[in-house]
Amino acid sequence: MIDAKYLISFEDQVVKAFNDKKIRAPVHLSHGNENQLIKIFKKISKNDWIFCSWRAHYQCLLKGIPKKELLNEIIKGRSMSLSFLNNKIYSSSIVGGNLPIAVGTALAIKLKKSRSKVFCFIGDMTSQAGIAYESITYSINHKLPIHFIIEDNQESVLTPTKKVWNTKKLFFENFNKKYITVFKYKNKYPHAGTGTRIQF
Repeated sequence: MIDAKYLISFEDQVVKAFNDKKIRAPVHLSHGNENQLIKIFKKISKNDWIFCSWRAHYQCLLKGIPKKELLNEIIKGRSMSLSFLNNKIYSSSIVGGNLPIAVGTALAIKLKKSRSKVFCFIGDMTSQAGIAYESITYSINHKLPIHFIIEDNQESVLTPTKKVWNTKKLFFENFNKKYITVFKYKNKYPHAGTGTRIQF
């Protein structure tokens, strides 16, 4: 069984590889959201689809991708677009790019009357984008087999999300919680990289 130490030890490997200049592409690291993700993945089966953003290392591990295989993909420069279709994992480095594909997959599952579900992970800033509002609203209104997970670190890169939108409340807070899970966390790493400037 995967625990928080397992996830953190993997990110430590990625940090070392990045600082040793073995990874010559951007990486988006996770930290502080281990227990929340482990809890969510207890509800996810091997037949369910996972759609992620550019921060997907933990999701891949929790879906069953071996450490060595995942690290090799990251070293090849694919950290921001990790996809393992045999394991039903797709991620996108485009802001909101995973959302319409996740919704389309959920619609296909409903039409085929399959028992699979879709779990779509986005950040709090992405959740404020028009594509998120449309995707979530469409999914709720059409009762699609999809659940959205908003990983809220309260920032868009380095700017507080609520400050950007000049609001005290983000719109996802008004949505049906049957379709959305929100958790807050604080990442010790910057938006991209390890916090150490590397010249390749």
